[in-house]
Amino acid sequence: MRTARRGNVEVPSFVRQLVKGTEKMVTSFFKGGRGEGGEVEEEGEEAFPSPYLDRPVLEKHLEEGHARWGLGYALATMQGWRAHMEDDHNCVPSLGGELADWGYFAVYDGHAGSMVAQYCSQHLLDYILATGVIKATEDKEAVSEGIREGFLRIDRQMHATARREGWDRGGSTVVSVLLSPRRLYFINCGDSRALLCRDGHVCFYTEDHKPYNPRELERIQNAGGTVTMQRINGSLAVSRALGDFSYKEVEWRGETEQMVSPEPEVCDLERSPHDEFLLLACDGVWDTIGNEELCAFVRNRLQGSLDNISIIIVCFPGAPQVSPVALQREAELEDLIESKVADIFEELRERNEEPDLLYVLNELASATLPGLPPGGGITSKRNCIIAAYYQQKEANKPRPPMVSMAGMTAFIWTSVALKTPTRGGSHGNGIFSSAFPMETRPIPAKTRSSTSQTGFRPIKRKEKTNRR
Repeated sequence: MRTARRGNVEVPSFVRQLVKGTEKMVTSFFKGGRGEGGEVEEEGEEAFPSPYLDRPVLEKHLEEGHARWGLGYALATMQGWRAHMEDDHNCVPSLGGELADWGYFAVYDGHAGSMVAQYCSQHLLDYILATGVIKATEDKEAVSEGIREGFLRIDRQMHATARREGWDRGGSTVVSVLLSPRRLYFINCGDSRALLCRDGHVCFYTEDHKPYNPRELERIQNAGGTVTMQRINGSLAVSRALGDFSYKEVEWRGETEQMVSPEPEVCDLERSPHDEFLLLACDGVWDTIGNEELCAFVRNRLQGSLDNISIIIVCFPGAPQVSPVALQREAELEDLIESKVADIFEELRERNEEPDLLYVLNELASATLPGLPPGGGITSKRNCIIAAYYQQKEANKPRPPMVSMAGMTAFIWTSVALKTPTRGGSHGNGIFSSAFPMETRPIPAKTRSSTSQTGFRPIKRKEKTNRR
């Protein structure tokens, strides 16, 4: 039985970030763009559109469901910083017919367009089942071979269509799991990943197909390609995928011997009552968190109930259940976070400083907060922190001074008195001059008649007489 491989080829994090940081430049270069140091684009010349947005699209697509034999699943996808959503997925808890107790779950991580990922999500399972070797009797060798043949058939079909219609760009990685009553078939073609959590730990995970892996590198070089900046010919970051036909044009080599191979790696694993859940996710997830960290985080959440991102969680009957104790700890943690945010605001207010969200997040990241979810840490409480931040921001927002009725009366009295006509007949031009014409003037409250409703009474003018 294959177990979690700690010897899987890994790249230092700073190298991965360097490659990520140069992705825009590489994309522009290979599509005829100019680097930052190049000439200024001529007026009227069409620029190659950036694959990234100015701000991420954070809206999530959610889906969940159950199978009759106790399996539950949930899906979440998000576009993120990419200009287009290129991921797709399958969640089929029951294949129906004699395979009613079989299920199929898959994540398709598209690149250079969404066409291949969409086509695979609609047809790949049909191609696999059409081989006719996947039956309820379950010959595991036949099932594995049927899966491989289904991948090769759909890739041939798309390749023929691409040649006929004149397109060769675009591809998709695939990570999927075919579940039978007795076995789990892990299917991987590319750098998306699936893992199985059993007894609280990662029991198995698929191996990423990267160009720098020794076995992949040998095939790429034999097909006439090179690996530069951990990419095939300096461009493609995966060594196996469906589509990507510009890397599959060496006619004298077989379809699985091209620079990019459509052949999946299939691993079967016997099911256990201790199986808790499966995780399937695109590389955008695995670039930021490790296997054990994500496993620990999901287990904790089950108890407490710049890339496209897609993730599927498939829970078996042995998965952790909602715990009242865990819920209580979660509530206490959120109360503590709200208290910490209030303390940060109070401290900054004493220094006459205006707090921003990034400052609050940094302060909380450096503070000791017992009870944070394992694997997720402070990041997992992002929504709670943001809500507490804006609650404090609203509570500490400067408000206009309140003026009492007595103070307002005195203000009006003073203002009007200053606008009262003088002996010479002059009149003020202030804000109250139109409200109180020359014919009237305010009377102090103590001299007002009991019948006066307005507090004002007319002043009788004496008629002018000619004096000789």
